[in-house]
Amino acid sequence: MTRDQLTEKILDIKRQRGLTWGEIYAFALPLSPVLTVGALLGQMRLAPRAAAEVGQFLGLNAEEIKMLGEIPNRGTPMPPSDPLLYRFYELLMVNGPAWKALIEEEFGDGIMSAIDFNLDLGREIDPKGDRVRITMSGKFLAFKYYECDRDAAFAVSNE
Repeated sequence: MTRDQLTEKILDIKRQRGLTWGEIYAFALPLSPVLTVGALLGQMRLAPRAAAEVGQFLGLNAEEIKMLGEIPNRGTPMPPSDPLLYRFYELLMVNGPAWKALIEEEFGDGIMSAIDFNLDLGREIDPKGDRVRITMSGKFLAFKYYECDRDAAFAVSNE
C-alpha cells in the first residue's frame, strides 16, 4: 500500500462511518487538529501513540498505523487548482512582500519557522457572514552568517 492509497482508505472510512474530523482527531489529542488532519491526508506524521490510537479507532492494520508515523513527501503542485487553496496562494502572492517587510523590520533578517509552528483555525460569527479566523505563530529564526577559517580554506584548496 502506498501513502496515497492509505489517505484514500482513511477518507473512505470517514465517509462510510459518517465521521467528522473532530471525532477522529480527538484520538490524537493533545496534538493539534491541523497537524492530525494533515497527517491523515498524508502531509504530516503522527507520533507512535497518536498513530496507534487514531489507527485503531479507524480500524487500520499494523502496517497502516506504522505508515501514519513515517516522514511524508510534503507539498502539493503550485499553483493549486482548488479554489480554497488558491486563495491562500493568492494571499501569499499579494500580501507576502508586505508581510516579509514587516517581519524583517520587527525581527531582522530571518524566517518564520514552519516546523516550530502553531496554527489555530476557528469561526468568527459575523452578521454579514461568518468569517474564517486563522492564527499562525512560528518561531523566528535569524539567518546565521558563517565565516570561514581562511587558513583552513587555503590549505584545502591547495591540496
